[in-house]
Amino acid sequence: MVIKILGTGCANCKKLEANAKEAVRQLGIDAAVEKVEDFKDIMKYGVMKTPALVVDEQVKSMGKVLTVEEVKKYL
Repeated sequence: MVIKILGTGCANCKKLEANAKEAVRQLGIDAAVEKVEDFKDIMKYGVMKTPALVVDEQVKSMGKVLTVEEVKKYL
């Protein structure tokens, strides 16, 4: 599983990345968490608001900092 956090590096983006990593740890799943900061790469997903959560190339959330529990629901 590949999890991507789309965002330019703001505090909200960093918080979502931390929450995603914690969700992966709590679930004990084998997943890579990647940060995508390049605006052109973010636009390829059609994301207009960051931060965004992408799981296996599908956008699951945008414009919201998900809690650890909310991220776990998408995994």
